[in-house]
Formats: sequence, C-alpha cells, structure tokens
Amino acid sequence: MIVIHHNPDCGTSRNVLAIIEASGETPVVIEYLAEGWSRAQLLGLFAAASLTPRAALRETKSPAKELGLLEPGVSDETILAAMLKHPVLVNRPIVCSPKGVRLCRPSELVLDLLETMPPGPIYKEDGEMILDAEGRRMG
Repeated sequence: MIVIHHNPDCGTSRNVLAIIEASGETPVVIEYLAEGWSRAQLLGLFAAASLTPRAALRETKSPAKELGLLEPGVSDETILAAMLKHPVLVNRPIVCSPKGVRLCRPSELVLDLLETMPPGPIYKEDGEMILDAEGRRMG
C-alpha cells in the first residue's frame, strides 16, 4: 500500500500522485491541509524519512517567514508546534510505501518508492520528461 500526504493545489504533489497511479497503484490520499497533522504522525513521518522539522519546513508560499521560523536558532520543537497549528508549513508531498518514506520533491523521487515502474513516457505538468518511452529515467 502507498500513502501520499497530498495537496491538490500543488503541482509537485499532483505530479507525484499521477506517477503513483501510472504505476498501477491506487494510493491512500491524505489531504493534510484539510485533515491536519498530529504530533505523533509528523514525528513518525520525519523519523522514517530521516527528516528534521527544519528540513521538512516549507519556506515559500507559507507563513514560515512571518512566524519567524526561518531565523537561525529556531528549535525543531518550535517548528513542529507551528506545523501542527499551520499544516501548510509541512513541505509535500510525503509518500509512504513498502520501500520507504520520502519527501518527494522533486516529484521523480517517488520512482524510488514504487514496486512497479510506470510505463513511459512520463511528463511533469510543466512538460519535463522524467521517464522516456523505454522507461529510462531522465536527468
């Protein structure tokens, strides 16, 4: 089973979901902006993906700067507390599969988590090819 913590308004998140579906999987989609996060959930995801709260912090298109979270010396505990209050602060998409947990930014990182590669060619929304017709990774 694959789980994607997804924001449907995010192009990278939409690309990752499309790649997962093209591989033949029907993922569990968690729209975290609507559902929010629990402390245990975030700590578990971050530990599994080898991320710190700072590494998972969405710095652009979020209130991170206004909340003072980009300043040096801000603790992971402060960032985590802000993420619980403002779910948009968590960078996305985070994908969980039997092969691991990963922040899939850029979107082609999800390929490492798939049991079956999708048939190529696969393009991102912006037209960038990430798998050619023979299923070879680009770049």
